[in-house]
Amino acid sequence: MQNSSANNAHAPRIASIDELLRSNTGRQIEIEEGRDVALAIARQAAERLRKAIREGKTHLFDQTADPAEAEMLRIQAERRLVSLHRVINATGVIIHTNLGRSRLSKTAATRATEAAANYCNLEFDLRTGKRGQRGLGAEAAIAELTKAGDALIVNNCAAAALIVLTEFASGREVIISRGELVEIGGDFRIPDVLRQSGAVLREVGTTNRTKISDYRLAINERTAMILRVHPSNFRIVGFTQTPDLSELAQLADSAGLILAEDAGSGALVDLSAYGLAGEPVIPESVADGAGLVLFSGDKLLGGPQSGIIAGRSDLVARLRRNPLYRALRVDKVTCAALEATLAAYQKGTHLSEIPTLRMLSATKEELHSRAVSIADKIRQQTNASVEVIEGNSAVGGGAAPNAVLPTFLAAILPQENDALLLSERLRSGSPPVIARISEGRILIDPRTVAEDEEPELIRVVTEALA
Repeated sequence: MQNSSANNAHAPRIASIDELLRSNTGRQIEIEEGRDVALAIARQAAERLRKAIREGKTHLFDQTADPAEAEMLRIQAERRLVSLHRVINATGVIIHTNLGRSRLSKTAATRATEAAANYCNLEFDLRTGKRGQRGLGAEAAIAELTKAGDALIVNNCAAAALIVLTEFASGREVIISRGELVEIGGDFRIPDVLRQSGAVLREVGTTNRTKISDYRLAINERTAMILRVHPSNFRIVGFTQTPDLSELAQLADSAGLILAEDAGSGALVDLSAYGLAGEPVIPESVADGAGLVLFSGDKLLGGPQSGIIAGRSDLVARLRRNPLYRALRVDKVTCAALEATLAAYQKGTHLSEIPTLRMLSATKEELHSRAVSIADKIRQQTNASVEVIEGNSAVGGGAAPNAVLPTFLAAILPQENDALLLSERLRSGSPPVIARISEGRILIDPRTVAEDEEPELIRVVTEALA
């Protein structure tokens, strides 16, 4: 009690809320954030200071300035950090879910901005002057690129699975291999989506081996669909077996069932030359006989967040009429960005134009040259120990977990030998830089840093090392 009383005796006076708002700090925050936000910050700062005084922790506050004003500035900075910010992704994880997955191409970003800032013919047919179909341009492009009868765009791949299962299998059975009952990021589980749709799960086979006969024996009068799910972020290797998609298509056709494939990451072209073997290629899935193929627009395709359904025109037409579609459909910004992304595939410029594919196809020579340049510039402006080492990038986004993407890294050893502190300083930069930590060093992977971001990267790293 004596220590607490002594601390309280020397505790700073807490200014009134009105005084805080009239202070230089309060007035500046009001100019930048508005009156209501400034008031909320002032109240929070005063409460934090009172709590610190009660707990005898006033030494934690900045004593070189007014403690409440200093705390107001800290709170303002904290509030800004939870808002969306552009960041520099130096992790080497290309489709980084926490950092927004795929970057849009410059063309797609421009088209999205134009759509957002203006009226557009989202559901208006310029040819007839009558109401048109939302997303028609992008959906027509998907159908052309995949050789499907038609396509439908919803807001993500989980939404695509939900509407497909609800429309075609509610109250009926869906056959799925036990080895495909997957969970991916954010606690998203295939069995949960099945239950939400009203479909009844019918598991067949074992975790590592499922035969075509397992599917055949499970078919009964209640069966509506066979569902094939790509395992995305894990692989089962060794003693394994699973039927080809074409085998499942033949079985589904003979039994009068729908075969749907949840292909996950959505590669429109074969990317095996870049280390992504085993990823479903959407046109091949359509050609192999899947009635519906579901995939993401913001992963290997390289576009905005969206879920795409490509397949038989009669099945897609039913989905378009389902009441859920209105709840799951995308807006004009997504339509514009996706349409521009797909246009790059149609023109054959996708590898050079779409950032995700450009990062995937970067050569070791290119990455080595950029890592050396980054390391040299950091050394020139700081006293830090920086060397170029070999490493591996990652695809991310639940795609190709076994893919090996060799790269070169600029490895920084902090002067204080405190990589966590340096990482925090990098995250506090403008713009924030997100990097990896390994063996006490900060690793900068040039694969996911755009060339026009390098000057900012060097500046933020230099400031963090100062």
